[in-house]
Amino acid sequence: MKKVVIGMSGGVDSSVAAILLKEQGYEVIGLFMRNWDTSVNGDILGNPDLNNDICPQEQDYNDALAVCEKLGIPLHRIDFVKEYWDFVFTYFLDELKKGRTPNPDIMCNKYIKFDYFIKEAKRLGADYIATGHYAQIIDGQLSRAVDQNKDQTYFLSQLSKEQLENVLFPIGGMEKKEVREIALKYDLVTAKKKDSTGICFIGERNFKQFLKNYLPNLPGRIINIDTKEDLGEHIGLMYYTIGQRRGLEVGGTKDRLFVVGKDLTNNILYVAEGEDNPYLYSDSCLVESLNFNCDERPIKCTAKFRYRQHDYPVTIEYLADGNVLVSYDPVKAVTPGQACVFYDGEKCIGGGLIKEVRKDGQKLWYLL
Repeated sequence: MKKVVIGMSGGVDSSVAAILLKEQGYEVIGLFMRNWDTSVNGDILGNPDLNNDICPQEQDYNDALAVCEKLGIPLHRIDFVKEYWDFVFTYFLDELKKGRTPNPDIMCNKYIKFDYFIKEAKRLGADYIATGHYAQIIDGQLSRAVDQNKDQTYFLSQLSKEQLENVLFPIGGMEKKEVREIALKYDLVTAKKKDSTGICFIGERNFKQFLKNYLPNLPGRIINIDTKEDLGEHIGLMYYTIGQRRGLEVGGTKDRLFVVGKDLTNNILYVAEGEDNPYLYSDSCLVESLNFNCDERPIKCTAKFRYRQHDYPVTIEYLADGNVLVSYDPVKAVTPGQACVFYDGEKCIGGGLIKEVRKDGQKLWYLL
């Protein structure tokens, strides 16, 4: 009997993934990863959400344990707190300091869930590892999930071909509704549990309050990039992302305002009126930290520039320094720090991180 070590998060997806693996005849072992320690790393002071008797991460562990006990599978627990801090959280903070919009979940998959987790799973004798991600491995290639609305291949785009070997995604061929139905059928404690949202280590917490523990607020001016009008004060460039329209807290405009750029040197947040403002659009971007999980190096394919965005046709130019220049018809709110993820039909073939954004062959001066 083949042995599978599955990452149990305390959510409904990993719970049902474990059920499916048991039904398929595998010997299943659960492994819960503890990646954040509020007593060491700090937390939000006075946040009413944390005034419970038990912190959210401990509740997740208890839920994972309850599911494993019900399914009759063992659950191991391991701390990756230091590794998470070193490889994910410091990256997150460094990117924010640069004025970029990072995606720490991508780095968590690359360095924690599909690196340190795999090493621990092999120590436990695993033939395969499994997670509750909405993705598929088809003919050895990372591919989109059946449920396109839940597809998580975007977050797996930094994984190498080697990291994807002997990996199982049991729920990748299912709709989310089916997953819930199976959890209800088995009367799991996670059956009606709300899906986790937000950045992995922040979760439901207030983002601004959380960051105050690590980075100082540096208020600056908000400037209308079209009229050059000073519209007021921003609370710190790290709290805004390109394309954002909520939370600007400035008035006196006839149209909705959108964030279109950041000047890190002068601490200016640039905004513009209207969702189709030309300053929101670019036609190419420079992509670094390139990773392909296959042998092909396409010239033409499609790409996503952020999660839940539809695909755009792109042309890739491979540069001598290892980066690529990705060209496309004008796309809205392409953002430095976010991932550019490449697809060949249903196959997710890799991606990289957006270093700079360009228009008409020139780097956009208002984007850092």
